[in-house]
Amino acid sequence: MGNKVKNIGLIGLGMVAGVAASFQFSAIAQKVTGTPLPLEELRQLSDVFGLIKTDYVETVDDKKLLTEAISGMVASLDPHSVYLDKKAFREMRETVAGKFVGIGVEVGLEDGYIKVVSPIEDTPAFKAGIKAGDLITRIDGTLIKGMSLDESVKKMRGEVHSKVSVTISRKDEDKPLVFNITREEIRVQSVKAKIIEPGYAWVRISQFQEPTVDDMAKKITALYQQDPHLKGLVLDLRNDPGGVVPGAIGVSAAFLPKDSVIVSTNGQLATSKETFYGRQEFYAPRAKNDPLSKLPAGLKDVPMVVLVNAGSASASEIVAGALQDYKRATVIGQQTFGKGSVQTLRQLTADTAVKLTTARYYTPKNRAIQARGITPDLLVDETAEGDGLNGLRVREADLQKHLGNDKEPEQANKRDVVEDEQRLSALSKKWKPVEFGSKDDFQLAQALNHFKGLPVQVSKADAKPANDVGETKPDTPTTPTPLKPDTKAK
Repeated sequence: MGNKVKNIGLIGLGMVAGVAASFQFSAIAQKVTGTPLPLEELRQLSDVFGLIKTDYVETVDDKKLLTEAISGMVASLDPHSVYLDKKAFREMRETVAGKFVGIGVEVGLEDGYIKVVSPIEDTPAFKAGIKAGDLITRIDGTLIKGMSLDESVKKMRGEVHSKVSVTISRKDEDKPLVFNITREEIRVQSVKAKIIEPGYAWVRISQFQEPTVDDMAKKITALYQQDPHLKGLVLDLRNDPGGVVPGAIGVSAAFLPKDSVIVSTNGQLATSKETFYGRQEFYAPRAKNDPLSKLPAGLKDVPMVVLVNAGSASASEIVAGALQDYKRATVIGQQTFGKGSVQTLRQLTADTAVKLTTARYYTPKNRAIQARGITPDLLVDETAEGDGLNGLRVREADLQKHLGNDKEPEQANKRDVVEDEQRLSALSKKWKPVEFGSKDDFQLAQALNHFKGLPVQVSKADAKPANDVGETKPDTPTTPTPLKPDTKAK
């Protein structure tokens, strides 16, 4: 797909989605299973290396050649297997830990510039006076119009205590504003929560990080202190690209019966054939106390809606799939991304690693998520007028070399790239991004209608739910009736 379509998809999905919980040091040579090495092909590799060293127009560094060879070998497998050099490995660890070094702004694209969605409280950007709605036009004097969101974010990041100049265009200001900001370590809150109206709560998880389960437990406890008699809770996983698997297990366990099966995996290695339960050993093994132990008892049976869209991937699909299989929640929104593969980090040196696909994920009812995703119980568009830009997002099945679904045949992909680009260009000029959790959030409004037994405006698209979970009538509130999937304990 074109760059524009990708920008509206999952920025940095390959960096954060489905990262396994442990960082593993391993003697790679000991993992050879006895299959003889392909000596002829290895000789060819050696010959090509020699030819480049002797015949190429310029001298090429040995380390660069070998690193690129490793990177190409891993990248040829699937879209999520990748070699992580020193910089990429550091950035990935920062993302998983929920912290990074930068100025502290949440940003998006608008008219080719970077728009500040919100400055993060108590960060350098917040203290400097950068405001929501500001357009970032230059970083260190470099014009960023037309630059990708990913590239712009990297320019704002850097070393602790280093300085960066940010030029801002602000409404009601005649001249550009220049802020000279010192970068600091930023800790990101992946969970937001609020009472949206009396009796109804909204909990949003933007990404699954190491602190996510703790953060969610604290925020839900605070919600029940505000309103002890909640009649409905919306778990918002839209545009959540995934993250660490223990976070997904812990979030699911908070709403499900004790020791429920949350997800299982299957791959070539014996260690990749696992079943994960809603127990502390699976979501907070290093914690002294169970972060879920003091949650309000009412959380186990409060009526729930899970909101998903094409940007919901990996760990968020694990949660949606588990709550759907147990009929614990009604899933509302659009078909999810379909990233149902496990990536495990194999550390090569102190500063480098390989992120390798080692297994597939399965829901408690043994449904494969890979290249298919989770189909909502109620298909609801992003707005009352239609699904807008969400319908043009890249999904797992659109990616080249994607891993197939081993349970069900994939749906044929008949999307036309050129047509998508044209539609995207036209829509992007008039379609404003939805602010999740706001009064203008159409899908959230439909979730509230569902709780109240009011009509839900379902999608005009002719799509029938593909998951074998039964259908929920739009005018019938969900009554949680947890089931026991046919999965034996190990």
